[in-house]
Amino acid sequence: MVNSLFPLTVRDAVSKRGGVPLIGPIQLDLKGAGITVVMGPNGSGKTTLLRLLHGAARLNHGSIRWACDQEQARDAQTFVFQRPIMLRRSILDNLIYPLRTRGVSKAKAQEQAEHWAERLGLGGFLSRQAPSLSGGEQQKLALARALITDPELVFLDEPCASLDARTMKAIERILIDTRANGTQIIMSTHDMGQARRLADEVVFLLNGKVHEHTPAHDFFASPQTPEANAFLNGDIVE
Repeated sequence: MVNSLFPLTVRDAVSKRGGVPLIGPIQLDLKGAGITVVMGPNGSGKTTLLRLLHGAARLNHGSIRWACDQEQARDAQTFVFQRPIMLRRSILDNLIYPLRTRGVSKAKAQEQAEHWAERLGLGGFLSRQAPSLSGGEQQKLALARALITDPELVFLDEPCASLDARTMKAIERILIDTRANGTQIIMSTHDMGQARRLADEVVFLLNGKVHEHTPAHDFFASPQTPEANAFLNGDIVE
């Protein structure tokens, strides 16, 4: 896949709610290095950063510039929330929907939907209503619905929070395959083991600002700041 989105340049970006800054100012340069994992203590702004980059949170100050125009960037990316949003339709219809909105024929959309459902272990009950699925099954469906359109970039907000080990392993396997196919992933996680397994680079947030941005191996082997080192050691960081 030829990626037209990166590099991504963020300068002095601030997002506020009710006049109160949630994160920022953010300085960040992303080149699209496989899987970028955003880490930090609770309340550091991980979810807000992902939403801001995706365009789902308001940019009150500064700039976010993709390598292409904004409309093209928006069309080339998807977002999977920590609590997946399910259409009140069957599993099959949930998977078909994003393809049909992009003009894919009904027959082709159904073929791709069946393929993705099977790939994520949902193929045996395509007619089931999506809201009736378990949390892990809903997360799998949300991920399949995001990837079925072959996006250049996927944002994932804590994609494996509260999931059992088997479901987490299945989702991580899909993410590794997705990276291998050229799709870029920017994801937040509180799971240190998952970050070590998946990350190509790490963005460490603290108090709403980028505290470190470095290749994953360097971050885990020799963090640049006492705060990052304390975080990796499981200490409380403020």
